[in-house]
Amino acid sequence: MPSRPTLPRPAPGQLKWWVVGTVGILAGVGLAIWFGLSATLGQPSWQTLGYKVVSDQQVRVDFEVSRPGGRAMTCTVEALARDFAPVGTSTVRVAASAEETTTESATLRTTSRAVTGQVKSCS
Repeated sequence: MPSRPTLPRPAPGQLKWWVVGTVGILAGVGLAIWFGLSATLGQPSWQTLGYKVVSDQQVRVDFEVSRPGGRAMTCTVEALARDFAPVGTSTVRVAASAEETTTESATLRTTSRAVTGQVKSCS
């Protein structure tokens, strides 16, 4: 029967430093996960679902808003030109609702032809 190769053992006196290092790394990873979750849980989120350039002076933006407790929110929607300069901005009030996630649509007037529309922020 062939013998199995044995793993090298740490030098005498080094095992405790391997344990301390491993515990330290695990604690750091745990803290990073905790900070990440605490910064995002309970915060509103939004996603641009699509946009349609209606004319040289209008663009329609469809978006979805998820908010804790279905509370009322205000979202800033913007239309952007080819060089990503804003050519139209609108503030959209999202009414409170029993639903935490809702789909909204906003039509923005623009100063020149927009090539895209997006939700900039919600609060």
